[in-house]
Amino acid sequence: MSLKAFIHVQHLLGTGHVVRAAGIGKALAAGGVEVTLASGNRIPPTLDTSTLRVIELPACKSPDASFKRLVTPDGQDIDETWKSARVQASIQAFEKEDYDLLLTETYPFGRRQLDFELTPLLKTARARTRPPLIATSIRDILVRKKELWKERWMADQALTYYDRVLIHSDPDFIQLADSFPFAEKVDHLVRYTGYVGGTPRSVPDSDDGTDEVIVSCGGGAVAEALLSAALEARPLARRAEDTPWRILIGHDISNDAFAIYQRSAPNGAIVERARRDFPELLKRARLSVSQAGYNTVLDILIAGVPAVFVPFAQANETEQTQRAEALQRHRRAVVAPEAGLTPERLAAAVDDALALPRSHHQVLLGGAEQSAAILLSDLKERAA
Repeated sequence: MSLKAFIHVQHLLGTGHVVRAAGIGKALAAGGVEVTLASGNRIPPTLDTSTLRVIELPACKSPDASFKRLVTPDGQDIDETWKSARVQASIQAFEKEDYDLLLTETYPFGRRQLDFELTPLLKTARARTRPPLIATSIRDILVRKKELWKERWMADQALTYYDRVLIHSDPDFIQLADSFPFAEKVDHLVRYTGYVGGTPRSVPDSDDGTDEVIVSCGGGAVAEALLSAALEARPLARRAEDTPWRILIGHDISNDAFAIYQRSAPNGAIVERARRDFPELLKRARLSVSQAGYNTVLDILIAGVPAVFVPFAQANETEQTQRAEALQRHRRAVVAPEAGLTPERLAAAVDDALALPRSHHQVLLGGAEQSAAILLSDLKERAA
């Protein structure tokens, strides 16, 4: 009789959360586990979930980066009727099988807006005659809260309901204590898995990127300040005066805006659309200039290239700033805050970063596979 796992995931703005959850689910499935992925938002069609049983719960999302509201896909605020339907759908889905594992993505270390649903789900799981192993899967960095009681609540919720906390980072660079003041309280539950992602891609051979400064912005929807500063910073960077700059424009930026960026490019700068071979460009580059999202930072760490980070920090976002500052402490990067960013400040950060050594540290990868191995080991130990 095979083991059965129930994974609950809620992506609110981007898709990184569901991509990581599906990756862990696929790794569990490869180990012989029957995996159900219950998603609280629409799963992107590009995501391979072929080895998973997918349940799409009543969907919600955040309309903006403040994450203060939850709305339905058509933009309507959720109400108590919607919440009741969501709770019922989650519990009904969970009760259809005798699951050996319940894995929540981010919660309780985030997604507190969904506590109305997830505490009843956890209580249902704990009330079973044979409760499942309950684990959570969290990113390298947590978003800090202004109210300390919210972070204390996270630790208490983990201690009350959870058997395991999986952290998808390399502890040589980032540990839970870097972004969570109650890390010691849950330390006995924690296992570091390495980063989820970093899979080699098949790309054409090219010399592009060699000894260049690579400026990137992910999709680009919230990168206008970085791109505008980068276009004017190139002539101002003393250490990079003879270095080509390659500025990659994300596909969330319109064709009209892209054309304006191209026309604004100074001598020595190439402006083009974001490329699938971005990780390979970084391996040949002198320097990376980017925001500090999870996947971009992972590509930079694998490449070993020095970096300038301009962390996305609008609304109440602290995650990218904390990630960037942690790597700055390891002398892997220089941070140029988004607030008050000017071409002169970005050029100065580039000069400082070009003085940093290249890293040959082997970044801990295989986070999805290691997560599955840890959970299967926990289940084996529990059964014994």
